[in-house]
Amino acid sequence: VEPPIQDLSMDHIAAEAGISRGLLFHYFPTKTDFYLACIAAAGRRMLRNTGPDPDAPGEEQVATTVRLMVQQIARRRDFYLALVHGHGVADTRVSEGVDSVRTGNTTRVVSALGLAEAQRDVVRAWWAYVEERALTWSAPPPARRRPGIDALVAECVAALSALLEISA
Repeated sequence: VEPPIQDLSMDHIAAEAGISRGLLFHYFPTKTDFYLACIAAAGRRMLRNTGPDPDAPGEEQVATTVRLMVQQIARRRDFYLALVHGHGVADTRVSEGVDSVRTGNTTRVVSALGLAEAQRDVVRAWWAYVEERALTWSAPPPARRRPGIDALVAECVAALSALLEISA
């Protein structure tokens, strides 16, 4: 188990990177600056890894993004939990960095489905649902049997359709 980034010393980080502490502080004047840069990089990587084929039909883009997001969260569940729920840094910029993934995916869905701007908030709230379902689905297996990823993706996509219909 890797310790959360906020628990690492800057000396340890510099040593792991193979650079001097002074060079690390040259680029990141504080530990918070380094942490924020890591969160921003993780968000960009997550958005890259969950991007659908922009030429696919809108519904297919949504299903692909959901599937890739679920797989990403399942692969790096502990990291994702630490990123989203375990900031450990009292800085509003942390929430903004974490928020960038949900905002990016919201924009993808709104664009892919050609939705009205008025439905952006519904899609954004739905992403919170998708993230929570992915976290629940990827948790260590409980006594009950979890659905396959195809069923989970179908459920999430159906939930979006229902929310959009109710909010119209």
